[in-house]
Amino acid sequence: MPRAIAASEVQGRNTVALARWLLGKLLVVAGPPGSTPRRLRICETEAYHGPADRASHARRGRTPRAAVMFAPGGVWYVYLCYGVHEMLNLVTGPEGWPAAVLIRGIEGVSGPGRLTAAHRLDRRFNGRPADRTAGLWLEDDGWVVPRRAIRATPRIGVASAGPEWAAKPWRFVLTEAPDRRPRLKFSPGRAPGRPRGAQAGPARAWRSPDGSR
Repeated sequence: MPRAIAASEVQGRNTVALARWLLGKLLVVAGPPGSTPRRLRICETEAYHGPADRASHARRGRTPRAAVMFAPGGVWYVYLCYGVHEMLNLVTGPEGWPAAVLIRGIEGVSGPGRLTAAHRLDRRFNGRPADRTAGLWLEDDGWVVPRRAIRATPRIGVASAGPEWAAKPWRFVLTEAPDRRPRLKFSPGRAPGRPRGAQAGPARAWRSPDGSR
């Protein structure tokens, strides 16, 4: 039986490890009273780690938009990208350490903007706890993701952060379904925004025009 993931489990300074750990976990969306919650398998994440990360909103400090990133881990950070796409992030650091994991894809839905649109997730969740009281939380159903099923690539749409930060392999993609069958929608190629010479990652998996942070 799936168990709810507690806030204490995502309050640490190793944001990159947490982004990898979240692969295969369940994003749970509550429905109307009496309905069954939707359980969505997380298949792609990106880590944004600390004030020095030039790709993170926290690079400019505790601005009105990024203030929630400085909260204790276990709350949602949702912002509007390009005035169109809602982007769902899980704050992961201890209080005062700005860090978050962008939920980029779930099984069957590629792209963070498409994910939120498909399940009506928007800024009303911003700053809310990732638990049942908010109607949006995380669960672990015990599936152990094999190491071979994880591909690490540079983050998407962060070229403006400069070559050092754009090249960090902090995007993680699940390449096998829970039943361990290969995910047929993957194909080799160069991911958008990936520097030349970097390891090729799945091109079709979760590629979308709304991927920019």
